[in-house]
Amino acid sequence: MANTATISFTLTPPKPKTPTLSSFPSKSNLNLKSKPNPFSITYTTPSLLKSLPNDSATSITTTTTSPSYRNLKARLRSGETLYGIFLLTFSPTLAEIAGLSGYDFVVIDMEHGHGTISDTLPCLHALAASQTAAIIRVPETTATWAKKALDLGPQGIMFPMVESAKSAAKAVSFCRFPPTGVRGSAHPIVRASSYGIDEGYLNNYLDEVLIMCQVESEEGVKNIDKIVAVDGVDCIQMGPLDLSASMGYLWDPGNKKVREALTEAERKVLKRKSEKDDVFLSGFALPFDGPKDLRSRGYHMVSGASDVGLFRNAAVEDVVRFKETLIEDDEDSDREELDKDADEKYWSE
Repeated sequence: MANTATISFTLTPPKPKTPTLSSFPSKSNLNLKSKPNPFSITYTTPSLLKSLPNDSATSITTTTTSPSYRNLKARLRSGETLYGIFLLTFSPTLAEIAGLSGYDFVVIDMEHGHGTISDTLPCLHALAASQTAAIIRVPETTATWAKKALDLGPQGIMFPMVESAKSAAKAVSFCRFPPTGVRGSAHPIVRASSYGIDEGYLNNYLDEVLIMCQVESEEGVKNIDKIVAVDGVDCIQMGPLDLSASMGYLWDPGNKKVREALTEAERKVLKRKSEKDDVFLSGFALPFDGPKDLRSRGYHMVSGASDVGLFRNAAVEDVVRFKETLIEDDEDSDREELDKDADEKYWSE
């Protein structure tokens, strides 16, 4: 009789442990990542060859790791205020630095960034290594882009320029498999399901993905109460720059009329939040409207910077600082020459 081999798996999933943010990241609270909890996989394989000295079962135990952080949706529902950054360079190194620095989430921006799906994947790898949630902002609200983004397995997806309840409902349908949506299915082989290893993916995928709709136009603000009422919309991302442009104030995003429209939109989202507790408010800080201001007005997700902006500011400051030292050196040299001339004139007299 031929020997048979059986493989049994014993999985002990980790208990989620997530630090709670009481404030935005600072030097005193940047240690936001807990160590991953291991789970063990035990393989029990009977001997296949009679020539082996022992015909009893051989146990091989290997240990791997699984992220211990809860997903964005769970953290928002627990009342946390989350702080993030936009990534436009598609640099895995900068993505990893952002994660290690303590950001709660990183938005990989395919709308304004140059990168593609292929450029996004290495950034997701880097963020996963630093246990940081990734959100993909797709270039446009279409089924194709949503499918490609979601198959990569981000914790959130952001749809730009949502202006009506119909548009919001379409965005949600792009994220759901039939019969409740139109998302194309390749779940046995894509990264989102751990390439088919996660057998429970279809049972919980909607609990794992934060669906974000951007309201960033005058028309969108006009319809925002209907947009937030769409089943499946988890978060409204306000877009003050595009909003100001749509209102005729491209060069003046801080205009009083723009801020009044933004405030009214915020009020309607927060009203829905207080009544149903099923939608959250997200926004990007501006020089005249900083992270602290957004948080004080009830924003649940705040993005304070972009990788391009941070590097630009640091680079400009570095160059200016160096050029200032050259001016100071020249001034010191001129002062020494004046002093020398004065001394020579004194002694010659």
